[in-house]
Amino acid sequence: MYICTLINKSDIKEIKELFSTAQNVVIVPHKNPDGDAIGACLAMYHYLKKTGHHPTVVSPNDYPNFLRWLPGSKDVLKFDMQNRQSKRAIKEASVIFILDFNALNRVGDDMQKTLQKFKGVFMMIDHHQQPEDIAKYLFSDTSICSTCQMVYHYLEKLNDVEVIDKEIATCIYTGIMTDTGSFRFPSTTSETHRIVADLIDKGADNAKIYNNVYDNNSYGSLQLLGRALTNLVVVSELKTAFITLSQAELNEFDFQKGDTEGIVNYGLSIEGIIFAAIFIEDVEQKIIKISLRSKGSFSVNKFARKHFNGGGHDNAAGGKSELSLEDTITKFLNIIPKFKNELLTSYEE
Repeated sequence: MYICTLINKSDIKEIKELFSTAQNVVIVPHKNPDGDAIGACLAMYHYLKKTGHHPTVVSPNDYPNFLRWLPGSKDVLKFDMQNRQSKRAIKEASVIFILDFNALNRVGDDMQKTLQKFKGVFMMIDHHQQPEDIAKYLFSDTSICSTCQMVYHYLEKLNDVEVIDKEIATCIYTGIMTDTGSFRFPSTTSETHRIVADLIDKGADNAKIYNNVYDNNSYGSLQLLGRALTNLVVVSELKTAFITLSQAELNEFDFQKGDTEGIVNYGLSIEGIIFAAIFIEDVEQKIIKISLRSKGSFSVNKFARKHFNGGGHDNAAGGKSELSLEDTITKFLNIIPKFKNELLTSYEE
């Protein structure tokens, strides 16, 4: 496993020097940003504004409704919809923060080409494996539960934790909560809980944040969940479960971005299952979107990288397929028997 834990003292000194004068800064999450990505970007946005800089969050595309309540959300530019304004912000920036991703292809072709032309300073804060060599300043640690927790540690290194106010605390808390599955994943450490306690002390309303994220389902999204669970298939001899959702099914229940968030975890919640997947048809992009989850030592990051043009963490990863939904499932079912020994020995109940 790749782990590069710290920005060194020399880097910190240079970063403090760089930000000793006002900078135009662009902050970028990955495409289809989740709670950790948007939380980290908006936390950095508020921190930079509060310390005298001119930040702009430029997201490759839109994000789910259940994250749009976050403070500062209305100021986020969407590259695919506000292309001219987004490109101008990038052109005028002196610093670009890359948060919660570590390869430029995670932002989509047009935005990737725009970022590749940038001649200023790239700073990366991320917790995914195998980062590309694209940033002058790299803070990468695969053992940390979320990029939002890493943003907190970044502020610690700058001796700026006391700058954290209610808005910053709310954004960081949201990212930690969502990326840890409400603090239940193994990457949630005692240090995570100490940070969360400090964020609550600084104004994060934990109950309100949870309600805003998890208790705002539409009727259609719950009906879609019902269909997904109806479609669930268990391959018990391989401790595997998977779910399919076709474009027709998404349309039937008025699918909105974010409606399928977390559904894959239902497969993993079945007794005896240690590998779960969901396959979602996207006719517009002509791909099948894939989310993978596992327990124990079975690495879905390696599985996704090898077979489905993706990656992520050892126990949570994503990928895609350009085959049809039916052919993608056939491919998946042909592959998993090759991992039988790993699947059967991955996790002790």
